[in-house]
Amino acid sequence: MTDSIPIRRDGRHLAAALYLAAGNVPVLPLRAGKGPFGNCPDCAGNACGGRPNMKSPGPCRCPRPCHAWAAATTDPRVLTSSTWATAWRDAGVVGYHPGGAGLTVVDLDNASAIAWARESLPATRTVPTTRGEHWIYRGAMRSVNGVREGVDLKSTMAYARWLGRGTGTMTDLPDAVRALAVKEPTVRRAPLAITAPAPVGGGKCRHRTPAYLDRGIAMAEQRITAARSDVHATVYRTFLAVLSAHGRCGCLTDTHIGRLFTAAQAKGESPRHCTDAWTNARTRLGL
Repeated sequence: MTDSIPIRRDGRHLAAALYLAAGNVPVLPLRAGKGPFGNCPDCAGNACGGRPNMKSPGPCRCPRPCHAWAAATTDPRVLTSSTWATAWRDAGVVGYHPGGAGLTVVDLDNASAIAWARESLPATRTVPTTRGEHWIYRGAMRSVNGVREGVDLKSTMAYARWLGRGTGTMTDLPDAVRALAVKEPTVRRAPLAITAPAPVGGGKCRHRTPAYLDRGIAMAEQRITAARSDVHATVYRTFLAVLSAHGRCGCLTDTHIGRLFTAAQAKGESPRHCTDAWTNARTRLGL
């Protein structure tokens, strides 16, 4: 990871981003509030189904996901393209994808979290943040928020702010940090069953046949479980497919929805991500 990188305070961060990219650190523009931009017209206003603040990519129809951590790149042609010109002009800070650079950031959000890290984790490079510190280790892992009070892990499928060189020597990712991400998935009670108008014509709902509905839910669970990458997008697409087939006839129950949420959380999705994906899918279908 490149050490001496100029930090631009005037809102024009492209030069710093290009310098980082030359050191194989994937970068992206972030707003002053740390949120990423939607970098193509199709994704403006969350139209692609990502989380409302654009922190996680939805199932973009772009050549590749174009926002959040998935937009981070080392390609100078992309960074200097006309598509990103406005984003760089309005950027508040440069962001980067730690996992893409082979790094893990332990984000310590307050003084108590910093004190815990000093007692519990090996020393490594540290970077001051607005409220705490980033401890940066060499090695990538799964990103998890809230592993303990005031502590988030940012690596794969996540982004962090680039806040400067920091101090200290970067060390290898320790088992103590990896262990923080190993926990049983928390099963969240599913939302209330969907209530929607009866099918057009008032006919009997064919989905009330137990075998038909159970087969559909089982296939959805299998699709989520089989995901090897882009889990968030797979969960959203699966929720969208289930709601497309069963969402307008009132046949889904808490038990059915809970099975889908449990499968998603077993793949690392948080309860909040599950709720966001479900809500976005319902909104997309007008339910």
